[in-house]
Amino acid sequence: MRKLCLVSKVPLVLLMFAALASAQTAPSQWGAGTSSPVQNENKSGPAPKHDISGIWDPGDNGIQQLGSKAMPEDGNPQHQPPLTPVGREALNQNKPSNGLRAVLPADTNDPVVTCDPQGMPREDLYEIRTTQILQTPEKIFLLYTFGKVWRVIWTDGRELPKDPEPRWYGYSVGKWVDDYTLVVQTTGLDDRTWIDRAGRPHSDALRVEERFHRADRDHLELSVTIDDPKMYTKPWLALDKLRFDLQPRDFDVREMICSPSEFAQYNKLIGSPASEKNK
Repeated sequence: MRKLCLVSKVPLVLLMFAALASAQTAPSQWGAGTSSPVQNENKSGPAPKHDISGIWDPGDNGIQQLGSKAMPEDGNPQHQPPLTPVGREALNQNKPSNGLRAVLPADTNDPVVTCDPQGMPREDLYEIRTTQILQTPEKIFLLYTFGKVWRVIWTDGRELPKDPEPRWYGYSVGKWVDDYTLVVQTTGLDDRTWIDRAGRPHSDALRVEERFHRADRDHLELSVTIDDPKMYTKPWLALDKLRFDLQPRDFDVREMICSPSEFAQYNKLIGSPASEKNK
């Protein structure tokens, strides 16, 4: 049992490792052969106005191993973000352990592998799993599975700070543009983080736009646009209407935490070559 917990908590260094973690995070409490109680898409009722609260599950579509889902690093030239020369240089310095530019796990400089916070927008663009959203009149809280972290989106009409101190998850303000769509702007992001698993870089000038659209009672769509004039020649769409399914109120969201001690144990038991295990 302990080995199973280890897989679900340490960084996802290998595709096989990610697949194991995905299998463990899947909502299995309904039992074998039992479907989730989420309503059939054709029977879903109308969405409540100005409300994205609930427990939302994107399924395996949120894992995004090859980089942001709308712009994966898959060899398709149309999926290459419009890098500036500075952006190209920064990209070449990042060494992902997956995708076309993958290096060996021991050679990666992916900050998530050493248990640094993955920050924004990577929280949306890598390992986004079951997410609980809570609303108050002044703010919205997003509680994420991966890393067991939370964000605040201010909805009280305030402006973004003019000269913010960098934060892992930045500063976010949201505005309802219609009854069912919340648009969120985030700035003040720490440039040590990567945009996605493919190692796309960003600078301190990054602005992230998220669009949360409640399509109906049981479905939420998330789109993410990257705007960083230092690294990219124009804004680009990183996530296009990723669909989440509403879960029951008593759904138990599992934790998925990076533990340095368990990661070291994983490397000793699985990740290190056999010749090194007895050292």
